[in-house]
Amino acid sequence: MGNTALSTHGGGLGAAGFAEYHGATTASRFTDSQAEFDALRSGCGVYDLGFRAKVSITGGDRVRWLNGMLTNNIRDLAVGQGVYAFLLNPQGHILADLYAYNRGDTITLDTDRSQLEKILATFDHYIIMDDVEVKDLSAEVTSLGIAGPRSREVLLAAGIEVPEANPLQVVEARCTCACDCVRCTAVRGDNASPENYELWLAPAHVKQSWDALIAHGATAVGFGALELQRIALGIPAYGVDIRERDLPQETEQARALNFNKGCYIGQEIVERIRSRGAVHRKFTSFIMDGAASISAGMKIGAGEKEVGEITSVASLRLAGEQKTIALGYIRREVASPGREVLIGGETAKVVPSGLDWEGREEHVVEQRGA
Repeated sequence: MGNTALSTHGGGLGAAGFAEYHGATTASRFTDSQAEFDALRSGCGVYDLGFRAKVSITGGDRVRWLNGMLTNNIRDLAVGQGVYAFLLNPQGHILADLYAYNRGDTITLDTDRSQLEKILATFDHYIIMDDVEVKDLSAEVTSLGIAGPRSREVLLAAGIEVPEANPLQVVEARCTCACDCVRCTAVRGDNASPENYELWLAPAHVKQSWDALIAHGATAVGFGALELQRIALGIPAYGVDIRERDLPQETEQARALNFNKGCYIGQEIVERIRSRGAVHRKFTSFIMDGAASISAGMKIGAGEKEVGEITSVASLRLAGEQKTIALGYIRREVASPGREVLIGGETAKVVPSGLDWEGREEHVVEQRGA
């Protein structure tokens, strides 16, 4: 577990703390995670994505081979476009999640560093007589994230011109900022709100780009605020909300699945679940009044029965009122929106994941246990 390229600059970043996050050491916060979260929602926040690893897939069989490895459609993926996907074992359980981008003569994968070793080992096991080469680009490429309604304004002011792009589209950004890289790769994020982008660049250029974005109005954001944002939006994290024991349809991540792409590892189980409707639980969000004393791992009750478990928790203030949002799995028969359940003896309501809090008067967030 090493440092990200940005965090090697240590005190020069002005971070209030560093810690391990998804397999790499990076800034946990700069000032206050609540204020940093607010910048992501109403202004512009910039954050280290060096905990994400990049992997290139090359060779004449790369498309056919990778299409047979992942749950989403790589075969028909347009050049410059990306998809979210799972890597499964033959029993249909989730080994990893990742993004795959068609770069023309290569496919670039983006995943957490904490998942990299397992992914590379699984790939190595399944490359037999295929013309496929897998290369870890982590030492060559790092990335920054920019999110918030002022993102494009701040990027342009900093000298980084990003063309209009669709979600998960890869484009070349023209740079006149202090990093002197001339061009870098930009990716439009797949969450519509808040607007967000990734910049993929050489590690030697990351500090200059960071400084340029801060100098032109971006707020430095640590991973504490990223966690608050993730939970508020109902996005599951691998290793936290998505575990190897989970099945794809239980996660409610339909964006990771394609049922017309042909065969892949674990496909028989995924198709059987679809045809029989045999999955009994689902991933969703829960909301509670006040700063509830609940934590990940707590069981969910309905009546006298245990019906689920909590995987992530955050506390936040909405329209002047303190609320607690939790993520977790619950049995489908009690998962209807508005249904009241008990978590740690406190009443919660089931709400759909992916709630957009845009337009609320207040959205100050405090992560439970932070």
